[in-house]
Amino acid sequence: MQKYIVDAKESGQTLEKYVKKVLNTAPLSFIYKLFRKKDIKVNGHWQKEKYIVNEGEEISIFINDEQMEEFNKKNNYTPSNFIEPWILYEDNNVLFINKPRGVLVQKDENYNEKPLDQMVIEYLMYKGEYDPQNDLAFKPGPAHRIDRNTSGIVIFGKNHDALAYLFELFQKHELIGKHYLCLVVGDIAKEGTVEVPLRKNFDAKKVVVAPISSGAKPAKTVYHPIERFGDYTLLDITLITGRTHQIRVHMSYIRHHVVGDGKYGDFQANNLIEKEYGFKNQFLHAYSVHFGELKAPLNNLSKKSFKAPMPQEYDDLLNRLRDRKKD
Repeated sequence: MQKYIVDAKESGQTLEKYVKKVLNTAPLSFIYKLFRKKDIKVNGHWQKEKYIVNEGEEISIFINDEQMEEFNKKNNYTPSNFIEPWILYEDNNVLFINKPRGVLVQKDENYNEKPLDQMVIEYLMYKGEYDPQNDLAFKPGPAHRIDRNTSGIVIFGKNHDALAYLFELFQKHELIGKHYLCLVVGDIAKEGTVEVPLRKNFDAKKVVVAPISSGAKPAKTVYHPIERFGDYTLLDITLITGRTHQIRVHMSYIRHHVVGDGKYGDFQANNLIEKEYGFKNQFLHAYSVHFGELKAPLNNLSKKSFKAPMPQEYDDLLNRLRDRKKD
């Protein structure tokens, strides 16, 4: 039997599509036979092909290791410690990475570069903690994602129990808190909350504000000004929910766009800050995560917090804004 945990990127697709990706060289007749024999289960219960899988659910496929090896095309991994300088924290269960801007967390068909999850696998291979040839039942993976052009903390689970518990923490948002540093356009003097529903618009390839009745999901963002520069404000942002592009869309909604945001931002403001300061990137950094009282296997993270240093280019921009403010 092979077991998998559905991650955020895989959530929302049919069970049939999920299994086809896992057994990517298996004949369709073989996959449909597994469904007929009830050899595919979700959280221990048999489900039909059109069942929609959700983040954190456990998918069990009742085939042996030999069949799995035959029907699961291997990736060409090469052991490497390339990401070692990015590691904030590591133990037997988790790995905290300070992801640089421009790196994908997981592979995207629109980009060819190596994603972070593959780098983590190759790092664990380098350490001798993971063997893709023998460890077919579980593959270490990210418990959440941040955008390609967002830097900061990404947490990986190194084993089944750790990743399943991390998914639970991120779904409930009770014993985990994430904070972002974000430079936005305009002057914000007081803290505030944005609470408007969001849904994906697949035709426009964007996330949009929409009513719940249209299929949108509740979304809540809390922001607090840290430093004001007149034309710009540095915010500490807390996500109460974790929707795709939530910060960028919510800031755009209140007309305080994220500096450098090429999809939801203020393009005139982006051009201006590039012209004046040479800054043309998205200023959004997942800088802090903290935990409540946790149970095993993550009990050693209880009551702890972790911070990720900002990229140097962000610090440089803030220092130039401070210098201008003094003049």
